[in-house]
Amino acid sequence: MSLISIKNLKISFKQNQNVVNNVNIEIPKGKTVAIVGESGSGKTLSALSILKLLPGNANINSGSIIFKEKDLLQLPLNEIEKIRGNKISTIFQEPMSSLNPLHTIDKQIKEMITIHNKKNLVELNASVLNLLKEVNLEDLMNRPNIYSYELSGGQRQRVMIAMSIANNPDLLIADEPTTALDVTVQQQILSLLNKIQKQRKMSILFISHDLGVVNKIADYIYVMKNGEIIEHGEKLEIFNNPKNPYTKQLVGFQNKIRKIQENKEMEILKIKDLKVWYPIKKGIFKKTVDYVKAIDTINFSLKKKETLGIVGESGSGKTSLVLAILKLIRSSGTIEFDKLDLNLLKKNKLKNIRKNIQIVFQDPFSSLSPRMNVQEILNEGIDVHFPEYSLVEKKQILKDILKETGMDYERDHNKYPHEFSGGQRQRIAIARALILKPKILILDEPTSALDITIQNQILDLLQNLQEKYSLSYIFISHDMNVIRSVSDKILVLKTGKLIEYNNAEIVFNNPKDEYTKNLISSVV
Repeated sequence: MSLISIKNLKISFKQNQNVVNNVNIEIPKGKTVAIVGESGSGKTLSALSILKLLPGNANINSGSIIFKEKDLLQLPLNEIEKIRGNKISTIFQEPMSSLNPLHTIDKQIKEMITIHNKKNLVELNASVLNLLKEVNLEDLMNRPNIYSYELSGGQRQRVMIAMSIANNPDLLIADEPTTALDVTVQQQILSLLNKIQKQRKMSILFISHDLGVVNKIADYIYVMKNGEIIEHGEKLEIFNNPKNPYTKQLVGFQNKIRKIQENKEMEILKIKDLKVWYPIKKGIFKKTVDYVKAIDTINFSLKKKETLGIVGESGSGKTSLVLAILKLIRSSGTIEFDKLDLNLLKKNKLKNIRKNIQIVFQDPFSSLSPRMNVQEILNEGIDVHFPEYSLVEKKQILKDILKETGMDYERDHNKYPHEFSGGQRQRIAIARALILKPKILILDEPTSALDITIQNQILDLLQNLQEKYSLSYIFISHDMNVIRSVSDKILVLKTGKLIEYNNAEIVFNNPKDEYTKNLISSVV
């Protein structure tokens, strides 16, 4: 029996054509239904229409959403407000922007309860403690008067789950609730949602672009593209026997495996006994009493034309390792690039080396200056490292690199970052790194902010560029599907220590460490 029936839903913006067109979705009692699709497919709009949370310029042109024999689209706002956060609640992608930084966690959970239920202070305190225990935040039970910015990403998402289940809802709408989390925390949140669903016998509408996540939690899947449902069915049917070409493409993206070939090239980077220790100082004289061992005695190498995948949860040391290689933080040990130990070089000699090791960051929007157009962004590196180039030479270099990365000079060179999509911005970030003709490219979560189709376009682009320019990649990601599709070797970090380092095929087929096994279990 269906808890929610969405029938013939049509949504448009102002007078434009429908962005959601004839959508029909059934959400059974006690089951998890997932809506999967790329950005702009209409999956979030379809879900938000249930509680009338659509943007002000959105219009519901037709359709019905039946909940307990009532059409939610026909209810007045005061009736919808009685349902929001009570019978139907929501969890959003980024808990930091969903939680109020000015109020304590305790106050925000109590507020969610008291809006819909009258309870005395003793009952309220007991309810908060029970909710924190249910979402495995026992360590906060004795100090609920803390703020959201004092918590980790996983803890904040658990608080959001506590708030969403505070009034024992019939339906929980989860909109990309694990996208901003690393793979281990992601699995913990999915396990928690599964546990709570079974205990409370509630339904979940789960929105995601990640089939790996959906595979972990969904009973039934709807695939959306361009505002329409193009395929739906039981989870196993969708994964094992997809019928629509787009669904086949999505499933195929998740199963890409890099062909490992024997690499007889020379080693371009050697890391020996690398340590990044941050001193802990105490007392009036700031005496060093201990160290935070962000990286603790790591050894590995990287060959020309090789891709090394680095995985690990937040706090594992991935960022510290990259910053040490780039000589942006102090480290001890050997960082040998092209037979030069970077830890022994002086600053004036390091400048010439920097152009050979470039980095592409996770979020291109924050890594590209909003005040500079594409031409200025790309010229910046040339002006620093190749000041002898003429304007004619620079223009030709810009044309070539933009073409290589799938952009167009005449169309794009005068535009600013906000005028591009996420995938286009990442192409500009790649072009900025490649314009200096580096030998090593460090890619720090370069696809995690992108939906799966754009993600695979970027991965294909990187593979083509690697083959053409004999590039070496250090690829950091928490997505094991991505790591499997790009890596020749894999290095697994945990709390600053190297716990696995081997050929990708060996790591995936015969992992030695239990932590690595848990990471690999996230692969579709």
